[in-house]
Amino acid sequence: MISKMKYKRVLLKLSGESLLGNKLHGIDEKIVAFLADEIKKVYKKNIQISLVIGGGNIFRGTDAISVGIERTTADYMGMLGTLINSLAIQNALEKNSIPTRVLSSIPVPAVCESYIRRRAINHLEKKKVVIFAAGTGNPYFTTDTAAALRASEISANVILKATKVDGVYSDDPKKNKKAQRFKTIKYSDVLAKNLKIMDGSSIALARDNNIPIIVFPINKKNAFLDAIFNRGKYTIIK
Repeated sequence: MISKMKYKRVLLKLSGESLLGNKLHGIDEKIVAFLADEIKKVYKKNIQISLVIGGGNIFRGTDAISVGIERTTADYMGMLGTLINSLAIQNALEKNSIPTRVLSSIPVPAVCESYIRRRAINHLEKKKVVIFAAGTGNPYFTTDTAAALRASEISANVILKATKVDGVYSDDPKKNKKAQRFKTIKYSDVLAKNLKIMDGSSIALARDNNIPIIVFPINKKNAFLDAIFNRGKYTIIK
C-alpha cells in the first residue's frame, strides 16, 4: 500500500548542531552529504522544499554574551553563521543536481540573493530548493521563529523540525527512561508544558497560521521522506 502524500510545500528546520557530526566545531562534510541525499529523496517526489538552518555549529550567541559581547551584536554574528551553513547545504544539493537558491534576510549580494517573499515562492514553483539564511534579519529572534515566519509567508503546508530524537517527549528521554513520546500534541499543550522542542514564539506563530509541525529524527535514513508520507516515528504538533 502506497502512503498518500499530504504536503505539496514543506519547510525543513535544521539545527546548526546537526551539521557537526563528530566534530566539536564547524561542518562535517559527510553529514552535509547525507542531508543532501535525504533532501533529494523528497525533492524527487515533486515536493517543494525550503529550509532554515541554525548556526550553532559556527557561532552561538549565548556563548558570545557570556564573554561580554553585546546581545544584538552576538545575534547578528549568529545570523552570519547560518549563512555559512546555508551555502554549505546549497553546495551539497547542487552536487546532487538539485537547483538551489539561498535567500538571506541580511543583504549579502556577493554570495546570495536577498529575501523577497515573491521571489522565494517563484523559485519554489520553478522546482528550486530555497534556503532561508540569516534568521528573521532581526536580533532577539531564533531560527525556530524564522522557520515559522517563513513557512507562514510562503504558505507552507507543514514545518518539519529535525532533531536527534524521534518526536516530542514528556521529559528528556536521555535523562528519564520513563519519558513518553507523544504521537500527536496540541500547540497549547507544548506551550503549557513548556516543552523545549521549539521556542514559544515559533509555536505560537505556527498555531496562529494553522501550520502543523512534525518533529522527527534527522539522523535516521529516510526519516524526512517517511515523515512526509506518514511513516516511521515522529510527533505532530497541531
